[in-house]
Amino acid sequence: MSQANLCVVSIELLIPMSHSLKDKRKQIKSLKDKIRNRFNTSVAEIDFLDDWQRSTLGVSMISNDKAHLEKQYHAIENLLLENRETELLNINLEWL
Repeated sequence: MSQANLCVVSIELLIPMSHSLKDKRKQIKSLKDKIRNRFNTSVAEIDFLDDWQRSTLGVSMISNDKAHLEKQYHAIENLLLENRETELLNINLEWL
């Protein structure tokens, strides 16, 4: 039986074009939906909930193939770097 690998990705974002919490929530919801749908992951906003230009997202992934999770991590990072509405401040991968 193969061992399950679990990782958590912490993502800090700047949303420079956001001028209200409503703007921020719209952009963050869109980004969370993209990540959730493309990578079949769990995604939640975990910090800066009331700050309208910053956000921290948490993404959790599980698989029996660690290499697959590393590829997913890099693909998520690339998606964030290509996203024009947000600026990636920090991304961190933690294995559990």
